[in-house]
Amino acid sequence: MKPLQISPETAITLSKQLGVPLEHLMHMPQHILLQKIAELSKKAAGEAPEGSAAPSDEKDKQ
Repeated sequence: MKPLQISPETAITLSKQLGVPLEHLMHMPQHILLQKIAELSKKAAGEAPEGSAAPSDEKDKQ
């Protein structure tokens, strides 16, 4: 399996956010990395301030 095709800056950022050593991240299977990124995004969405509304919420108001 070849290393992921991501920039060094992205690799460092993901490594820090996921708490995974950089070497492990670069050789992580792509489907597992995408799953972990999805988990990070769900976690970040849950921490969003209450005042911010998602675009889909605005459609419901109309």
